[in-house]
Amino acid sequence: MKPYVLSCCSTVDLTKEHLKDRNICYACYHYSLDDKEYTDDLWQTIKANEFFDAMLSGAETKTSQINTDEFVTYFRQLLRDGNDVVHVCMSSGLSGTYNSARIAAELLQEEYPDQKIYLVDSLGASSGYGLLVDQLADLRDSGMSAQDLFNWANENKLKVHHWFFSTDLTFYIKGGRVSKVSGWFGTMLKICPLLNMDHEGKLIPRFKIRGKKQVIHAIVEKMIECAKDGKHYDGKCYISHSACYEDARAVADLIENAFPGLKDQVNIYSIGTTIGSHTGPGTVALFFWGNERNE
Repeated sequence: MKPYVLSCCSTVDLTKEHLKDRNICYACYHYSLDDKEYTDDLWQTIKANEFFDAMLSGAETKTSQINTDEFVTYFRQLLRDGNDVVHVCMSSGLSGTYNSARIAAELLQEEYPDQKIYLVDSLGASSGYGLLVDQLADLRDSGMSAQDLFNWANENKLKVHHWFFSTDLTFYIKGGRVSKVSGWFGTMLKICPLLNMDHEGKLIPRFKIRGKKQVIHAIVEKMIECAKDGKHYDGKCYISHSACYEDARAVADLIENAFPGLKDQVNIYSIGTTIGSHTGPGTVALFFWGNERNE
């Protein structure tokens, strides 16, 4: 079997240590904080609490995806050793990175005619995208070929469920995703929107729930409803959060109680700078395997 490298982008919202331990390479997005440019290096340069505290203090944030030239340089480094590459991108419904990676792969075909770059559009984001990549690492380690891994990813990626809620609408209003009027009423009534990722990899508001306690229970109920085998679910479960660990921990505690057969405990990660720049503090996201997303 021809050797290959499993690769992703920093928007998997896992830790640098986790990716290193799993032998997963990654390319980095970029962001700016008050016009100072940074690499989204999985919290190596700036820690999560510093980043979200800066946002709360009024710092302006912007993000930029990985462009084609950067992908050409990145992929070339992986191809030089004779490997094929299986690269998994964040959802094309949220970012143009998949298209940039596709163009880069086409440009490198003539330079490396005997090697191949397999590109997967994860149709996922944050640690849900990470959950898919982590499963691909398990399959790679079991001996699956690059072609079979690519096929498996495309056949199963929509089985990763993504549910999100936010207890702070400030940055949704600021970014225009919630109108000022709706945001004002939502804040006054303590509305916490519950969203999920649809089959096109786009975030869709599903429910408006009043109160943090209620939305925490509602997101767990969604896992009970949607998880593979219901309460008998025995797969992995990931949570990511933006500067609200206690809320994430509350969700994790309920899940570990409701799903006694979980594979390991719930893993909790920090939402990264790319997605965090748009959500701001106060967002909790839940990821697990279930039936295929079809709407």
